[in-house]
Amino acid sequence: MIHALFETPSAYRPTPAQMAAPVPAVEAVLFDFSNTIFRMIDLETWLHRVGVACGRAAVLDEDGAVPEIARQLRDAFRLPGVAALQEGRDLSSQQHRRAMRGWWEHVDFLRGVEETAYRELTAPDAWLPYSDTRPTLRALRARGLRIGIVSDFAWDLRVHLAHAGLEDLIDGCVISYEQGREKPDPQLFLKACADLGADPRATLMVGDNPVRDGAATACGLRAYILPAEQRTGDRGLAEVLRLVA
Repeated sequence: MIHALFETPSAYRPTPAQMAAPVPAVEAVLFDFSNTIFRMIDLETWLHRVGVACGRAAVLDEDGAVPEIARQLRDAFRLPGVAALQEGRDLSSQQHRRAMRGWWEHVDFLRGVEETAYRELTAPDAWLPYSDTRPTLRALRARGLRIGIVSDFAWDLRVHLAHAGLEDLIDGCVISYEQGREKPDPQLFLKACADLGADPRATLMVGDNPVRDGAATACGLRAYILPAEQRTGDRGLAEVLRLVA
């Protein structure tokens, strides 16, 4: 039965009493990982690490080398075959590795050293927390809120949490490659809530993708979407504290 002519499609059914009652206070916060609470090291640093590891570092000292590599990366990513490989790449580590290899083999600097490049991509220190990640997580924990991560990621992001000393501030991780599902699949958000023992209607999802992260609203969560900027300073996470006040 529908209750209104223009109902919003959803994956949950609140009771009439829940719909009439005040919205519950937030008791748990879920975060996307990449470009929300962590970012990858910048391109030039990553290329330098790859160059050192495979003996190609001198190439990067040539005039215009890094911009040319960046151009090749951008152009290769647009190739139909490469773009097709990116679909569902975070469903498994194997798919992600194939997607990266299929992309990088079109880039002169990376051709033939794709495995080295992948090791540098997944190294514990290749992903860094934003400057406001730690203070925000600590403030949420001090308020007694449970904290989780829901991320489309192709390897165990917990290695990056541990390297940054943040693993004790996260109560659970739901990662696409472990579940064989990617956002916006509602089961990822529901599992994260269940793992935290949190009511989805009392949970806030924070991310940077309105389609993938915003899909949390279809199963009862609230969502806060950050601008999809390549931030190097504060990410703007302090706003989350205002939302759960």
